Amino acid sequence: MAGSDKHVLIVGGGTAGITVAASLSRRAGAARPAITIVEPSAVHYYQPAFTLVGAGAFRLEDTRRDEEKLIPSGVEWVRDAVTTFEPDQNRVRLKSGAQMDYDYLVVCPGLELNWDRIEGAAQALGKNGVCSNYSPDHVEYTWDCLRNLKRGQAALFTQPPLPFKCPGAPQKIAYLAADHLQKKGILKDCALHFLPHAPAMFGVPFFARELDKVAARWGIQVHFQHNLVSVDGEHRTAVFEVVGGDKKGQQAAIKFDMLHVTPPQSPPAAVRMSALANPAGFVDVDHNTLRHVKFPNVFALGDAGATPNTKTAAAVRKQAPVVVRNLLRLLRGEELEKGYDGYGSCPLTTAYGKVLMAEFVYGGKVTPTFPLDPRRERRVNWWMKATALPIFYWNYMLKGYEKFFPHNTKYVEPA
Repeated sequence: MAGSDKHVLIVGGGTAGITVAASLSRRAGAARPAITIVEPSAVHYYQPAFTLVGAGAFRLEDTRRDEEKLIPSGVEWVRDAVTTFEPDQNRVRLKSGAQMDYDYLVVCPGLELNWDRIEGAAQALGKNGVCSNYSPDHVEYTWDCLRNLKRGQAALFTQPPLPFKCPGAPQKIAYLAADHLQKKGILKDCALHFLPHAPAMFGVPFFARELDKVAARWGIQVHFQHNLVSVDGEHRTAVFEVVGGDKKGQQAAIKFDMLHVTPPQSPPAAVRMSALANPAGFVDVDHNTLRHVKFPNVFALGDAGATPNTKTAAAVRKQAPVVVRNLLRLLRGEELEKGYDGYGSCPLTTAYGKVLMAEFVYGGKVTPTFPLDPRRERRVNWWMKATALPIFYWNYMLKGYEKFFPHNTKYVEPA
């Protein structure tokens, strides 16, 4: 039973929503407010493993759990979707037609995959060599495409404009593809192309320099500032708009045998069209307290928040305790803490068995958890990515054990 007459409504039952609900339940003790999660999906995925599934190194079934089994004890789950936010009335409206009132609101619905922003992509996906690790319905097809590549064939890997989930994922599968083809002895006879909208390999220059070397080592041809605008699956042709450089505004049509698509992404329409959103459509929160800049009883975290950090589960790992502590501070009438420093982490799979662990905070400051040179690709990081982090996710993070959420911010970047 809740020990407070206050009601905390959490919109979204993904990584952020479950972690906040579990942590709040643990920390509040006898003063715990009533907690409700609104989440339409009955299935919860561990999305950080999708890259490994697409590379044949992880089973899709091991990324999947029933949502019902993850809801913390004493937390109500409403299997529905929010269609309208009415923060002036402390109320939301649901797809079912019902409405819900709250005292405190936590917004964490994640991002939508906007396949319709690429002409023909939705129709092409899942056949004719068009795949994506961003879709649980099609991630296994990535492995089918990869293992069926033959000598003389071409594979394209696209990356849309930021922000999108896991900014390293579009290139991680390219490196694993190259390693797979090398093991088959045909890498030199295949053409691999990475085509990012961005002008650099990664948003943090320290790691971008290392990734330039990784791509060159595998012989991957990188075409910066290329944005995928259409896909013709039947004729295996992808069309890109050049968004920078001397050829800005021109289009390039490229033939493929395998096309890995990372779709453009955005918060759900209910968020974008609400009073909670900033001009870009993300929930407008203070970057350190994670409280809304206009509505003092509203918080947001995870991918739909307007904080300028990478959209990763690792960011949620550091955001959730801040949201929970600040909710409890509000309940007690105390001043909020500026506890979130922008931490994010991208375990960049550069080969089977090797990972470059990119960890950083606001401003691109490099902050590895362990006192090791973060420029090095390490086998222990692969073990972390493939074994340790999934165990941590299911058994500690989603159960709200905050003491397992440390990271070091004292690292000095080497010259």
